[in-house]
Amino acid sequence: MAEQLEFDQAHQTLQEVSEALENGRFVHVRRQLQDMEPEDIAHLLEASPRKSREVLWQLTDPEDYGEILDELNEDVKDAIVSKMAPEKLAEATEGMDTDDVAYVLRSLPDDVSREVLSQMDSADRLRVETALSYPEDTAGGIMNTDVITIRGDVDVDVVLRYLRMRGELPEATDALYVIDEESMLIGHLSLSTILTTQPDIKVCDVMDDADEAIHVETSDSDVASLFERRDWVSAPVVDSEHHLVGRITIDDVVDIIREDAEHSMMSMAGMDDDEDTFAPVVKSARRRSIWLAANVLAALAAASVSNMFEATLDQMAAIAVLMTIVPSMGGVAGNQTVALVIRGLALGHIGDSNKKELLYKEAAIGLLNGILWAAIIGGIVIVWKGNWMLGGIISAAMLTNLLIAGIAGVTIPILLKKLNIDPALAGGMALTTITDVIGLSVFLGLATIMIS
Repeated sequence: MAEQLEFDQAHQTLQEVSEALENGRFVHVRRQLQDMEPEDIAHLLEASPRKSREVLWQLTDPEDYGEILDELNEDVKDAIVSKMAPEKLAEATEGMDTDDVAYVLRSLPDDVSREVLSQMDSADRLRVETALSYPEDTAGGIMNTDVITIRGDVDVDVVLRYLRMRGELPEATDALYVIDEESMLIGHLSLSTILTTQPDIKVCDVMDDADEAIHVETSDSDVASLFERRDWVSAPVVDSEHHLVGRITIDDVVDIIREDAEHSMMSMAGMDDDEDTFAPVVKSARRRSIWLAANVLAALAAASVSNMFEATLDQMAAIAVLMTIVPSMGGVAGNQTVALVIRGLALGHIGDSNKKELLYKEAAIGLLNGILWAAIIGGIVIVWKGNWMLGGIISAAMLTNLLIAGIAGVTIPILLKKLNIDPALAGGMALTTITDVIGLSVFLGLATIMIS
């Protein structure tokens, strides 16, 4: 109910702003934007056509630019940033977390990125350059270098006095990290422990060991899995020598989970998960044409099978009427398995130790469903067409195709994963091609044998 109310309010705000822009009430829109949170403005920008988006950005308070850019999807963010002067962009990134600044700068041309970095002070520039040195989809690429560190040989009272003197903690801070003289991580001290421990006790006596640090090269999906399983709010990031280099917080992990979900959903349609809803027509058409071309090849493969049995189709019109049923059922059954396996791979449930058992299970499901639906569809065809031979042909083809669909639904995503190809992107199309080709080949092949 709360989510629906928020959705309705966002839709109403979008409508009000659009009407105000159409009527030239720019002062009213500026005041409305001043009362909105940065994440709400980002949503408004993403939901607005490109011309309105440019006007809205000009009416937005420049002090909110950094937080808004951090909330935008990549396509929209890139379009806005490309039109900003480097000095304005540098001003917008002031006060942003290191990982958020890196997110904004990654898509810029190298010369523009260097110019923006040159506008920063040396400390901020060093932190951002450190984040940019790691791949975007690793722990190093998403970590924040703003970390509070303490020594293990000091008393808790010293830590408390240091925190009071500091005055402000980084967002989502739930622990302080304990390091040695060489900046190697040796433990962490939770804020709750600091507040409930006697002031004269040394940090090393109450700290927790640093056995759950994340390596800087860990993939972002593995980071998200660790946070999910262990219910972390934040976690330290270390390099190969166990030096503390940063930390990852739960807000970054939520973004990873959301982006992975969007990626899986959009990839199944052959689209970029960061694609702008209101992207230019030519740009969108070019992106989608690549996937359409791949699907044309798959469709031609299935059509070539039908063409091989053209003589059979000429002799028996009923076969032409029924020939789409078998590949359709196989495609649906196979895609159910593909979705299950892709989810299992993403969650780390499937590995070398259990993939054979999963294959046997899905093959058994395919066989059981094949027997069931072969009997049902075969019976319907016999009653409908009054032809026992045709009913037997479609039953045999249905059983074969559903069995193959179950096996292919497991093997295709696992194979694509080994080849470093996204199963969500290519799995569905590969599966549909196989079930179409095999379903038509068995059905039309059996029909040709029986007729001859």
